[in-house]
Formats: sequence, C-alpha cells, structure tokens
Amino acid sequence: MVSRVIPVEPFDLVIFGGTGDLARRKILPGLHRRFLAGQVTAEARIIGAARSQMDDAGYRKMVRAAIHEFGAPEDQDKAGIDAFLEILRYVPIDARGENGWQELAAHVRPGLVHAYYFSVGPGLFGDLAERLHSHGIADENSRIVVEKPFGHDLESARALNATLAEHFRECQIYRIDHYLGKETVQNLMAVRFANILFEPLWNAQYVDHIQITVAVTVGVGGRGAYYDKSGAMRDMVQNHLMQLLCLIAMEPPSRFDPDAVRDEKLKVIRALEPVDPHHIVRGQYAASGEEPGYREDVGDPRSLTESFIALRCHISNWRWAGTPFYLRTGKKLKARSSEIAVVFKDAPHAIFGQDAGQHRNILSIQLQPNEGMMLDVTIKEPGPGGMRLIDVPLDMTFAEALGEEIEDVPDAYERLIMDVIRGNQTLFMRGDEVEAAWAWTDPIIEGWEARGDVPKPYDVGSTGPEDALMMLHRDGRRWREIK
Repeated sequence: MVSRVIPVEPFDLVIFGGTGDLARRKILPGLHRRFLAGQVTAEARIIGAARSQMDDAGYRKMVRAAIHEFGAPEDQDKAGIDAFLEILRYVPIDARGENGWQELAAHVRPGLVHAYYFSVGPGLFGDLAERLHSHGIADENSRIVVEKPFGHDLESARALNATLAEHFRECQIYRIDHYLGKETVQNLMAVRFANILFEPLWNAQYVDHIQITVAVTVGVGGRGAYYDKSGAMRDMVQNHLMQLLCLIAMEPPSRFDPDAVRDEKLKVIRALEPVDPHHIVRGQYAASGEEPGYREDVGDPRSLTESFIALRCHISNWRWAGTPFYLRTGKKLKARSSEIAVVFKDAPHAIFGQDAGQHRNILSIQLQPNEGMMLDVTIKEPGPGGMRLIDVPLDMTFAEALGEEIEDVPDAYERLIMDVIRGNQTLFMRGDEVEAAWAWTDPIIEGWEARGDVPKPYDVGSTGPEDALMMLHRDGRRWREIK
C-alpha cells in the first residue's frame, strides 16, 4: 500500500511534565509512532521538561522503556527507536522558579513551529505561560496545549482562561480532549455532512432518542485523590460526553474550518435545558467479595462522589425539540465500551402485524474498543412460515472494511498533536465552549449537593444502579446493552 502520510514541517515540541504518566503512556509513544510513519521527521526536536534531575541520556533511557511498555508490538524495532531517541532532549526545570529556563531557551530553535504541551496540573498553567514569555521562549506564532481538567467549575474555568489570555491569543491555545481525536468521532461528521442519506432524517421528526454511553471496567485506580474531588460529572460529562453530544446534535457548519465547527458546537451547549432532579441518577460501585468498593479505593468511608451518572437531557431548538438525549458513564461496569446510538422512530404504519413494533433502525457509532459504525435494518427472516421480521446489521467496522489501511491510522493523541503542529484547531475546545459547558454543569452539581443526594450503590461488573434502568423504563425505553 502506498503511504498517504504527509510529513509535518520541522518543529520544536516542549513537553512540560515530560516524565509524567501521560507523557510516558500516550504522548511519547504516539510521537514515536508518527516518527516511524514518516510524519515526524528527523529535523523535529522533542524536549522533555520536568523537575526530575537527569540528562539527555537518562531521558532517552526512560523514553525507551516507555515505548517498550506502552508502544505497539510492531513498533519495537531497535533501529527505529534509536533514530527517534536522537531527536529527544531533556531540561530539568522549575515551573515556579527560574532554574532551567535559560537552558530551555537555548534548545528552542528560531524560525520553526514551537509547541508547548502543558502535561501538568492546571495550577501551573499560569506560571508556565508567564515564564515562557518573560524568558523570550514563546512568540506570537507559538502554540500551547493544555490538558483537562480545565477548571473545576465555571469560576475556575474563567480564571484559567483569563490567565492564559494574558500571554496567548485564543488562536494559540489548544484545549485537548482526546475523544475528539478518535477516528470514529471524525467519521461521525463525515457520515452526517457528506451523505444525503442521513441529514434529512437527523431531527426530532424521525429520531426517537439518542444514547451516549462511556463505560469502563476499571475503578479509580491511582487517581482516587483527584477523582473524589471531581466525580463522573466533572471528569467525564462536562467534557468528553458534552463534546460527543455537540457533534451528534450540531447544525451543519457553513464550512469545515475550526471556528465554523466550534460555533455550531457552542450553540448546542447554550441550547441545553436545565436537567430535572428526577432525570439524574448517580451511583457508586460497592464492595463485592474481594473487590473493593469506591469508598475503599478513595480512602473515604463517607464519600458522596459519584463513579456513575446517567442523565436525560433536552436541547431547545427546532431540530431536537422533544427528543431526549440519554447520557451515561461509569466505572467498574460490565464491559469497556463507548457508543453513540441514534434510535430512529417506528415506521408510521405497521403492515406486518404486531411484531413490527419490536424492530427499529438504530445507527450505532462505536468509539471503543472496536471503532466503527453499524446500522440495524429490518428484513424478512429467510424461509417459509410467513412474514417474520429480523434485524440485521449493515456493518461498517473500520478494521474489516478498510483492511490493512486501518493499521496506519493514528490514535487520538497522535492525530491531535499533529493538528497542533499544523495549526488546526477544529478538534480542540474553544474557551467559550468550556465556559458554556460549566455554566450548564454547575447548577446540576449544586442542585444535588443542596438536596443532600446520596449516590446509589451498584455491583462491580453490572450496568450501574437499578435507578438508571428505571429512568428509561418510565419513558418506555431501555438502555443499549453494554458489551
């Protein structure tokens, strides 16, 4: 197969927090994979910056170990790793002091694309931004990448935006949400806006409801201290699920460019109605046998933080008036699965008897673990015995449909970092988007705190609390199976 990878121009990428977990698991193995694909060239320079005291050789040793541990099996060729390590540098640095900044400035080459990845806590964003400018390392063409959590509420998000705005323009700030870098998420836009088939049906007249599920089988792990202050609403709904909701519900942009796309996403967030208390279900996984519960994992026997949440949402506009959007996410559920399901209404007149009402067209967009799309259509079951209806899938699973070409598709972090280098903000959140999302989220959280709501316990390996099932049952619907 002829490679369609186009190399990006030479660049300097500084990773603050370059020895941290995210850098080791995702950023550096992803950059190595883009190097092997030929997209990152030998003229690029990747500079790790962190508190740890080490030299270039020590950093390269650490990165080699990270690639062996977290990289794909097919990316373990020694010569390829050696060549990638040659473009790496390391600078010990004090984010709140002056140590290391002159050394970093000496590594950043003039005349190239400069990107600065803030793989650190939000509390350091302002210090890093200020020192990049005071030491003359960043200029008007530089770009910064900031990781979530982008604020804890609306007030803190506004403060962070204001801090960054003191040193960088909005067009220089890339707020990263790795869900938007997934191949299927981008294909969702292609399916909607490049095919006449779906757009006439993409509205309340033909869509019964939409479900968005992000389920994982793991607990809070080593993130207990952070997670117990955030919970599923802040950690997942306010950013990941909100972005998926925007892409599924947005109007067609006038053109495919960053601000046109993000303008339409912002309209969706601002059209979200407040959520009634009886349309909110919070849960917390309970201890089961040798499996510790959430409270044991975070070390707080009285924690009221949710590890599961389900919501029924409504969008107040002409396209979606009356169509519910059901959002659901949780930890320690029965399977790892992220799915958007567009459930279409029944045919207006059933000519095949009562059985017809049991069949519906459903467009399932699978984000993980197997990226792809599937459309359920109703046909006659083969054989004699009358008109018996069955549902069969039109399978658009990428690995099967595209064969070996899917192997060259970059993962989310790889794609998003390359977009930063190219200066493409389409898949990144804008400041007003973040603030609008918090403006919708904050009253929901404040409401359950004022009511003293207690999360419902659920079993490890289940689909969440029974109350979540009942919420849909009251509407005459049911959740899609988590599988």
